[in-house]
Amino acid sequence: MLLLVGLGNPGPKHAGHRHNFGFLALDEIARRYRFGLWRGRFAGSAADGEIGGVRILALKPLTMMNMSGRSVGEALRFHKLDPADVTVLYDELDLVPGKMRVKTGGGHGGHNGVRDIAAQIGPGFRRVRLGIGHPGDKDRVTGYVLHDFTKAERKTADDLIDAVAEAAPLLVGGEDNRFMTRVSQTLNPPPPKPPPKPVAPEPAEDNGSPPAADGDAG
Repeated sequence: MLLLVGLGNPGPKHAGHRHNFGFLALDEIARRYRFGLWRGRFAGSAADGEIGGVRILALKPLTMMNMSGRSVGEALRFHKLDPADVTVLYDELDLVPGKMRVKTGGGHGGHNGVRDIAAQIGPGFRRVRLGIGHPGDKDRVTGYVLHDFTKAERKTADDLIDAVAEAAPLLVGGEDNRFMTRVSQTLNPPPPKPPPKPVAPEPAEDNGSPPAADGDAG
């Protein structure tokens, strides 16, 4: 069993925020693979499903972002899972919009939700980092993440969400590099190969025979 966690803040006023990218991505994964109904569990909203033959518990902590670890920790202990069984999807300032990276372990990069999860269960969980770009000034970060995507950004975000959901069987199968490659190729398909050039017909061979004489043969 794997615990697939999307990070965000609860409530309609936060629904379209950049900081809710994890919620948005997890919602699409659960919809696409026909998970069960969302129910209140583990200080969050949870849904059961299966991807590629692997049992999945999808979890959206409803504790506010900076206390996400409480929800994840409760689910982890209840199901007797290890941190390696947890994958967290969240917004990443250090990646431009439309980019995505996967890593296991490491620091929190200033993300309060990731920071709290690491404090509760340790840092050894997998992270799917969904790029939102940086506002350019650290003093503007809070207002930036707690604000809706622009119209253009939302189109880019939706395309990334669709690509991540489509490639989810590779993610749950532990094929991180293939997952990242598949998402990248979906978003940036290679140009079509040009049609083959027509091959000119070869000239007829001259067999050296003299041309036939005009008139009747004698």
